[in-house]
Amino acid sequence: MTGTGSDHALRTRLRALRAAAFGADPTGARLERIRRSPNFADGVFRNPEEARHRPSGSTVEFAKVYFEKEARARRAPNGTIPVHPTTVADLARPAATGLRLTWMGHSSVLAEIDGGRVLFDPVWGDRCSPFAFVGPKRLHPVPAPLAALGPVDVVVISHDHYDHLDLSTIKALATTDTLFAVPLGVGAHLERWGVRASRLRELDWTESTEVGDLRLTATPARHFCGRGLRNRQHTLWASWVVEGPDHRVYHSGDTGYFSGFKDIGAAHGPFDATMIQIGAYAEFWPDIHMTPEEGLRAHLDLQGGTPHGVLLPIHWATFNLAPHAWAEPGEWTKYEAEEAGQAVAFPRPGESFEAAGKLPVEPWWRTVSHPVAQPWRRPRPAEVAVESRSDDLDLAGER
Repeated sequence: MTGTGSDHALRTRLRALRAAAFGADPTGARLERIRRSPNFADGVFRNPEEARHRPSGSTVEFAKVYFEKEARARRAPNGTIPVHPTTVADLARPAATGLRLTWMGHSSVLAEIDGGRVLFDPVWGDRCSPFAFVGPKRLHPVPAPLAALGPVDVVVISHDHYDHLDLSTIKALATTDTLFAVPLGVGAHLERWGVRASRLRELDWTESTEVGDLRLTATPARHFCGRGLRNRQHTLWASWVVEGPDHRVYHSGDTGYFSGFKDIGAAHGPFDATMIQIGAYAEFWPDIHMTPEEGLRAHLDLQGGTPHGVLLPIHWATFNLAPHAWAEPGEWTKYEAEEAGQAVAFPRPGESFEAAGKLPVEPWWRTVSHPVAQPWRRPRPAEVAVESRSDDLDLAGER
């Protein structure tokens, strides 16, 4: 048998053999809906602002930076990361103020909002990779088993990269009664992994869905998608707004900085808490991840330009995904927040806090971190005055 028929049969067999972790490509009615999206053009989803999603610059230079011996050491802690001993009883106790966040590491957060329970980007796997034997390995254990979380009303996924969408975690959650809110196209992966279509809420940007008393809205982000070597850009990426009767929160997913944060804030803010990506940035991919300085700016944009609410830094400390020092995102975020007068929570992995209560602010990473250079530090007025007087004395001496 030759020709088109044999080619189709071969493609069918290859698709069947593809590892489950790669997920599934959208087809049928789902693909038709993707093609009708205003954010889909010329066969791919488009960013709200132009963004390069492949590393820029010299591959050789990147390799030098990434694999240099001393740099590799700085990208990992030099001791055991302190993990908060989260218990079933802790999470079963109702949030006293109506809004409690529990950071499970990286971008995984359990948000308890006005009686609803939302689990963002749950990754309980040991590696963010399609394979069990290779890929970035977890730097600290999972703070609590999935079962310890108790009932979850809705699982929210920001996009389909391995450090945000984990096969083993989704399969475990598929055995529960939870719903799944995902960006357009991502539902194809979940259906392949055992999630029924009736439990999926698949949204394009600006679309919303109701789960109990909560309203969830998929909002734009500046990133990209893909789980295989051949990335068709057929699944959308998103940030998320969750609004309850009394509180509202924002989860950035992965994103580069863009002007759209102001629009999201104007439409849905201000927020009682934001969960903002501040790790895994690099000069080689400046458009698709934010530095801590950009993350703080994004938070302020979402809040209408002034400090408000609580910023929870996410997307750091759990996996080694970029050339920067392991503790740099924490140090840099702490500095920028102090400069701006913005409240920031720095929980240990597994630690819960109430957004309107006492925040965890101790820089816990310092006990297990190599020294971190701080090139981002800007002279404060007092420091500038001292330097100015010193310069005057030098000039006087020369005269």
